[in-house]
Amino acid sequence: MMTSPYTQARRWLLPTLAGAALGAAGTLHAQTPPEVLVVGQIAEPKALDPAQVTAVNDFRIMMNLYDGLVRYTDGSLEVEPALASDWTISDDGTVYTFTLRDDVSFHDGSAFDAEAVVFNFERMLDEAHPYHDTGPFPLAFFFDAIEEVEATGEHEVTFTLEEPYAPFLSNLAYPTGLIVSPAAVEEHGEEIGRHPSGTGPFRFEEWESNRRVVVTRNPDYWDGAPELEAVVFRPITDANTRVSEMLAGGIDLMVEVPPDNVAMFAEDPMFEVHEQAGPHLWFLILNMREGPFTDPRMRQAINYAIDKQALVEDVLQGTAEVAAGPIPPAFEWAYNAELEPYPHAPERARELIAEAGHEGAELTFYVTDGGSGMLDPIPMGAAIQADLAEVGLDVSIETYEWNTFLDRVNPGLEGKADMAQMAWMTNDPDTLPFLALRTDAMPDQGGFNSGYYSNAEVDELLEQARRSTDQAERAELYRRMQVIVHEEAPWAFVANWKQNAVTTADVEGFRLQPSFFLLLHDVAKR
Repeated sequence: MMTSPYTQARRWLLPTLAGAALGAAGTLHAQTPPEVLVVGQIAEPKALDPAQVTAVNDFRIMMNLYDGLVRYTDGSLEVEPALASDWTISDDGTVYTFTLRDDVSFHDGSAFDAEAVVFNFERMLDEAHPYHDTGPFPLAFFFDAIEEVEATGEHEVTFTLEEPYAPFLSNLAYPTGLIVSPAAVEEHGEEIGRHPSGTGPFRFEEWESNRRVVVTRNPDYWDGAPELEAVVFRPITDANTRVSEMLAGGIDLMVEVPPDNVAMFAEDPMFEVHEQAGPHLWFLILNMREGPFTDPRMRQAINYAIDKQALVEDVLQGTAEVAAGPIPPAFEWAYNAELEPYPHAPERARELIAEAGHEGAELTFYVTDGGSGMLDPIPMGAAIQADLAEVGLDVSIETYEWNTFLDRVNPGLEGKADMAQMAWMTNDPDTLPFLALRTDAMPDQGGFNSGYYSNAEVDELLEQARRSTDQAERAELYRRMQVIVHEEAPWAFVANWKQNAVTTADVEGFRLQPSFFLLLHDVAKR
């Protein structure tokens, strides 16, 4: 009897793997089964329901299980058809009508149609929906412009917006817009995040907590069956352990390579290093509700005190550039290139601290041990702690595992910490400032403004920018917003990263995406 690659993978993934992976570097390379790709993830996923989560770590799995109405074109953030074959937009920019594919089924066998689309969006947006309690839905903000979504045919769905909303199509392509089987939600309720069912190129097989998530080929995929028989996502929080597993042959693909190891992999013909610029920002959230950072001079002082150039050159080994503000330069059309990063000026930092009367202030600093886009967070945190000590600030670091870290930071820093690391990878210039800098995006209102920044002019600029359908007008509004936020410094702006990954030489057809997602439909493994 023939043994399937997935059966081989299950046998291979028994506990004997742990001993094998500790062998000498390179000696056990390519021990993973053919047609089964083993991915070293940075953390355990929180859930596999796209409406419930916010982390790219989780999205990297889900983009292979689900589809949205639209998706990002390979290699860009431009939008192309997916479950919708085409669409029209009304002249006033408020009505979007999508024609849906009529030959698609969810992995559980139920039909994909317009009613399924309506179910997904009403579940997120309508508190009276019978399955709204399967949330929370932290990125429902993406779709708050929707006034009504209705099935205008069996395979036609129409969205009516309250006003023009420029990021709408881009947000539909983001994981929050992925379509989940209503039948699966009805069956599993609040546990849907452990029982995903979409229409994507791979089907969910199993999730063994803190060990692996396994997905298998969907032979009936509407866009053609994938090359791989199965993909195994292994959560390996410690970056050095991921490197050891990669060298020993325990994984085939590793995301977020530690900066110290990029050159080593690049020089080894058994591996291939992949790099791709994308919209990323690494920053510090500053608590503006209480403590020293209620004073803007203290927030500016932190920006002057941190030697960001040393961080990107020494800690991140040149894999990032110093950040200047809240919009990454990857959004070239909206980025304010005239904005200069805060220079490393410890004397100026000391002056501002003295003016604010906070010499010797004691600060609590939340640091994570890993996480989506967090680069090398513990060494980064230690270097920042040293920089702040140089200007007389006493910083105490508290370190948490990624999902625990998010559970502490996302509800807000009040009563807990003065500052926290954070990184965002975004799909539109609107996303990060709208979700994390607006007054109406405070944590108690479902947003991610964990430092409690509030500026009425910034609020208005962001509202105008998302209503405008003229890109030049949007760009000018975003540039003005960046100037204000740079001056008021609700965050310490640290780095913009060029993402990376490494694969074994056996992996073919893999490429990183500017969206930071892992798209594995076209990947093969010899």
